[in-house]
Amino acid sequence: MKTASEPMSGQSRLHRIVAENGGIAPARSGSVRLKTNGLTKRYGETLALSNASVDFRPGIHTILGENGSGKSTMLKILSGVVTQTEGAVLLNDSAIAPRSPRDMHDLGLSTVFQEVLIAPHRSVLENIFLGYDSPLKRRIPKAKRAPLANALLARISRFPIPLFATAGELPLASQQLIVLARAFLRLPSILLLDEATAALDYADRDLVFDAIEDYAAAGNIVIFISHRLEEVRRLSNRVTVLRSGQVVETLERDDITAQRLLKLMAPEAALHVL
Repeated sequence: MKTASEPMSGQSRLHRIVAENGGIAPARSGSVRLKTNGLTKRYGETLALSNASVDFRPGIHTILGENGSGKSTMLKILSGVVTQTEGAVLLNDSAIAPRSPRDMHDLGLSTVFQEVLIAPHRSVLENIFLGYDSPLKRRIPKAKRAPLANALLARISRFPIPLFATAGELPLASQQLIVLARAFLRLPSILLLDEATAALDYADRDLVFDAIEDYAAAGNIVIFISHRLEEVRRLSNRVTVLRSGQVVETLERDDITAQRLLKLMAPEAALHVL
């Protein structure tokens, strides 16, 4: 089984694709760091996340847990979808207080959710560049958009996806690849993936995984949520296990085994398996 490599500084293939096709790489100085300190989220009487502290460093960091463990709540807070009740999110040691996903985009974070978020009546090309421009100016000239979009899709898809097709008429897997291309176009320093490969077949999934591994190895943070243990073991530099809204443990790559993960996620179930 292929295992995750340790991150190092440099440019990913996605950075080179964007640069070679007229795209814009965001300015960055130094290594990126993201931390949560004592994150707590309440919905009325329900405690969805309790005092969760996690240190995210360059590489692939998986958040693992059963349904109701708090992993989706943590991702929504990091994405700017909801605001924590208590605690703080720190980006490069400075507290941030985003009020929307757009605020997080501006800070260099992009999220791909399991639910495919596209504009169904717009073209593939329009969907990839959705939200990319400022209100008054295009960031990339119109003539350069199709070549860049094709190059991004070729990196993560086995078959060409027609750029001028109506996105909502394409298969679900193609729609998910469009959303992934949209996220990669922005070259975020932090990429959050919430079961983002669940709709893909194995061949396209492998291409996406190769792109993710290369992207993380170039010094970016990828926060990955998946329920498939074989994916977690292949990709992860670190794994944080949540249970009942609390952080149970964070494992480094050499300590990640299916048995250990299962025991941390669901001790009672692990007893029957082991």
